Amino acid sequence: MNNLNSQHSDSPINSEIDFAFDKQHIWHPYTSMSQAAKVTGVHSADGCELTLSDGQVVIDGTSSWWACIHGYNRPEIINAMQHQLTTLSHVMFGGITHAPAINLCKRLVDMTSPNLTKVFLADSGSIAVEVAMKMAMQYWQGKNQPLKQQLLTVKRGYHGDTFAAMSVCDPDNGMHTMFGNAVTEQLFAPAPQSDFNQALVDGDTDTLEAILKANHQHIAAIIIEPIMQAAGGMHFYSADYLVALRALCDKYQVLLILDEIATGFGRIGKLFAYEYANIQADILCLGKALTGGYISLAATICSDEVAQGISDSPAGVFMHGPTFMGNPLACAAADASLAILQTGKWQQQVSDIESQMTLELAEAIQYQHVRDVRVLGSVGVIEMESAINTGALQQAFIQLGVWIRPFGNVIYITPPYTISSVQLTKLTTAMKTIAADITQEQSSADTFSNG
Repeated sequence: MNNLNSQHSDSPINSEIDFAFDKQHIWHPYTSMSQAAKVTGVHSADGCELTLSDGQVVIDGTSSWWACIHGYNRPEIINAMQHQLTTLSHVMFGGITHAPAINLCKRLVDMTSPNLTKVFLADSGSIAVEVAMKMAMQYWQGKNQPLKQQLLTVKRGYHGDTFAAMSVCDPDNGMHTMFGNAVTEQLFAPAPQSDFNQALVDGDTDTLEAILKANHQHIAAIIIEPIMQAAGGMHFYSADYLVALRALCDKYQVLLILDEIATGFGRIGKLFAYEYANIQADILCLGKALTGGYISLAATICSDEVAQGISDSPAGVFMHGPTFMGNPLACAAADASLAILQTGKWQQQVSDIESQMTLELAEAIQYQHVRDVRVLGSVGVIEMESAINTGALQQAFIQLGVWIRPFGNVIYITPPYTISSVQLTKLTTAMKTIAADITQEQSSADTFSNG
């Protein structure tokens, strides 16, 4: 029998990291257990810095997958969580309510567009998407159109790793290929081609409209990441595309789901990305930065119209209810995080980050194997011409004193809004150093292969 009391008795906080155990028994995201990737131990975090298990301090360039927007160890959020922990850390949400959930939902209704009035609290971004998809289908059941069950989306999108969410991720480079018929078949249009801050390219929505015209009787909703396709290569597209998309949804009687899990709460310069297009979603998905990155929580918010349709469906109720829905501890953290946002300081912080990254990353476009350099809000991207070695580059970045996790062919940063100009320069300098090293290595390889 396991002796749980003695396993970690040598220290109240297990600060010694057992890398051998980790390698043998702990599965990290998108890794193999037979060929475990190298992991980096972290002991603590404060502000915009991570203290590694060997004592080295690195600047966090990713905000822990874009979530920790206020930095680590933020007293307002820590205090709110500590207070909540001593009063009510969790209680079922079925038939029960509490102040942390009510306070949070008041802020969310106040912050989002006027038509979004009904808040469903869930555990994670993927579940928020699942909830949105179910909302759309139940809405049409309530409108006596039960055949409207398919989703339409665009290529290069990412909406989560659970099965329904997978079905609307990119069909070519997403997870569809390995799960076959187990994943529901959805409809896909080409990714937006119109660049950010540019007018809509002629024909950019033609295929999308053709699909709607032919299939709208079966389409419940269109789902899309507004303005930025994040995991699809940190691609920024025109707000005019969203304007056209909203009009097409209205024309063909299809709901619009906006997935703002990555873009919401100021990340790309507006509080929500849909503000660039001045449109309203029928259903909005939020997550990641909702709690400031301190604990998992997500929200799916819909209009009165959608809520009424769901209530008129044969079930009469919305058919979803996670065990940890409306968790008071997470709601308290989110309420504190949104209170920080509502002071308005993030706007100047993100604007300053955008200006500095634009200036400091610009020279990288001159590197031979760099395809593009782009910045929007607090997202800075150097896109290489070909795929890069994520594992090797993570370690190279650590040697430069930063934590940056590239993917595909992009080196990007999404730093906390509280980052200093000195820290940000260290991040952008590291990005350019690695991009230059890749250029040199590839140029050497090209010379050798042609020699």
